[in-house]
Amino acid sequence: MAMSWQEANEAVTAPGQIFELIDAEIRGVKMQVFKNAPAHLGQIFAGARGHGDKTFLVYEGETWTFAKTMDQVDGLANLLVNTYGVKKGDRVAVAMRNYPEWVMSFAAIISVGAVNVSMNSWWTEDEMDFALVDSGATVLICDQQRYDIGAESCVKHGVKVLVVRPEKPLPANVDQWEAMVKPGAPHPGADIDPDDDATILYTSGTTGRPKGAVSTHRAIISALMAFSARNGVLTMSGTKLKEIQGPEVPTSFILIVPLFHVTGCVPVMMSCFIAGLKLAIMYKWDAEKALEMIEREQITNFVGVPTQSWDLVNSPAFDKFDTTSLRAVGGGGAPSPTSLVGKVNDKVKNGSPQLGYGMTETNAFGPGITGSDYLSHPTSTGRAVLPMKVEVRDENLQPVPTGQSGEIWFFGPMLIRGYWNRPEATAETIVDGWLRSGDLGRLDADGFVYVEDRVKDMILRAGENVYGAEVESAIYEHPAVHEAAVFGVPHERLGEEVAVAIYPNDHTTLTAEELWEFLEGKISKHKIPTHVVIINEPLPRNAAGKFLKRDLQQQVVKGVLVPTSR
Repeated sequence: MAMSWQEANEAVTAPGQIFELIDAEIRGVKMQVFKNAPAHLGQIFAGARGHGDKTFLVYEGETWTFAKTMDQVDGLANLLVNTYGVKKGDRVAVAMRNYPEWVMSFAAIISVGAVNVSMNSWWTEDEMDFALVDSGATVLICDQQRYDIGAESCVKHGVKVLVVRPEKPLPANVDQWEAMVKPGAPHPGADIDPDDDATILYTSGTTGRPKGAVSTHRAIISALMAFSARNGVLTMSGTKLKEIQGPEVPTSFILIVPLFHVTGCVPVMMSCFIAGLKLAIMYKWDAEKALEMIEREQITNFVGVPTQSWDLVNSPAFDKFDTTSLRAVGGGGAPSPTSLVGKVNDKVKNGSPQLGYGMTETNAFGPGITGSDYLSHPTSTGRAVLPMKVEVRDENLQPVPTGQSGEIWFFGPMLIRGYWNRPEATAETIVDGWLRSGDLGRLDADGFVYVEDRVKDMILRAGENVYGAEVESAIYEHPAVHEAAVFGVPHERLGEEVAVAIYPNDHTTLTAEELWEFLEGKISKHKIPTHVVIINEPLPRNAAGKFLKRDLQQQVVKGVLVPTSR
C-alpha cells in the first residue's frame, strides 16, 4: 500500500537510511542536513575516477571516458595551483560554450578549493568586464569567441587567460589549454570545509546588472542528494511511471541547456559526475539533431526548458527516430503549458513528462512532479521533499491559508549563502534562512505547488491580478501557437492592459481575431489579451531560455512592435 507524501518523506530520511537527516546550525540558522553527505565536492570528483573507462562525455564525434576526463582535471588543477598561483577561495572564471573543457574546468577549479565563476557565454564585452571585476577573478578559462570579447578586460584587470580550442594564433601572454595542461599531473589537493564557497552563478536578470549567487559545497551536494531522495519518495508514495516496453538501458542525459545555467550545471552535469552516467553534449539546440542523438546514444533523460520539450515532441522529424530509450522528458525554468503534459505522455512511448521548480538560488532543486501526479495535476510544479520546506506568504511576510495566493518561500541547506558583494540584496532575498522566490503561487491541501507568475511580472489590470502563466497556458491550447509570452503594457485608466506576443507554428497562420474567439469562455474576459502581436520568428530569450518580456513590453510601448488591439 502506498504511503502518504509526508510518510514517504519521513521514511526516506529516517535514521539509518542513506538520506538520513540530522539537525545542524548553518550560518546561525538551525536546519536539517544530510548525515551521509560527502564533505565537499572534491570528494565527488575524486570518486568519478572509480568509473574508469566508462563513457562520460560525448561531444561532436569525441568520446571522453571518466579516466581520460579526470586526467585532464588533474592536469588543470596542477596548472592552476602551481603555475597560476590559485589559492583556496580565489575566483576562477569560465566563459565558453558547452565544451568538454567546461566540465573539466569546473571540477578542477572547485577541487583545489577555488570558486568557479560561471560566465554567461552570451555576454557582451561590457557584461564580461563587469563580472570579472565584480567577482575578482584571477584567471579566465575561455574559448576563442569569449577571448575575443574579453581580451581587453583581462589585460586591464591583470587576469591570466587560458584559451580552449583556439581558432587563430594567440598573443604571447595568453596560454593555450593543449600546451599548458599536462594530463595526469599530480592533483595538488585542498583542505575544503562543507560551507566554503564553491560557485558563483550570475542570475539571468532582464534589467540591471546580474547578481552573483554564491553556493557552498554543502548547498550543491544537498541539492544533488535531495534530487536522489525525491526518487525514493515518489516510489513510496505510489506515483506511477510508465511501464517500460523493451530492454532496459543505462541512465544517461543529453545536455541541451548552457552549463553556466544552474539546470545544466547541477541536476544534469553533476548528476552524471556523482552517478557515473553518460552526458551527451549538444553543440547547439536543434530538435531534429537532438532526436538523432537520443536514438544514437540511447538517451534516457531529457532536461531543459519547457519550450525544448515542446520543440521535441512537435518536431516533424519526431517519428523518424527511435525515442524508446527516453524515460523522462521535461525540465524547469518556466511553467509548462498544460497541453504539453499530455502530448509528451502520448508521444514518448516509455517516458513520462516531468517538471521541476528550482532556481539559481536553490541550486535548481525545488518542488517536482512527474508521471501520474503530473497527469492529474497538469498545472502544478509538484511537491517538495525534505529537507526543503516551502511556504506561501503575504506582503507582511506571514504564511497564508492553504489555497490562497502569495509569494513562495523556500528553506533548506541547498540554498545559496547570498549574493557576491551584495549584502543588501542578500538581506532582501534571504530572511531568517528563508529565500524569497519572487514568484507568486499557492499550495493545495496535498502540498502541490502552483506557480502563478513572477511578483514583478504580475499584471495589475483595474485592480485585478492577472497571472501571465495562466493566460499563456490557455493560449498554448491553440494548435497554431508555438511560443507565447504574456506581459503588461501601461494604460491610463486601467493601470495596465494584457498583451501577448505569439510566434506561430511553421506553416500556420493566426490572427488576433482568431485568438480572441478561441479564448472566449476559456479564461475571464479581463484576462484575455487586449493587444496581440504576431511575430514570424522565435521570441527573444535570455541565456536561461526565459522570454525577455520586458524587451517585448518596451518594443510595444515604443511602437517598434505594433499589436492588433481591441
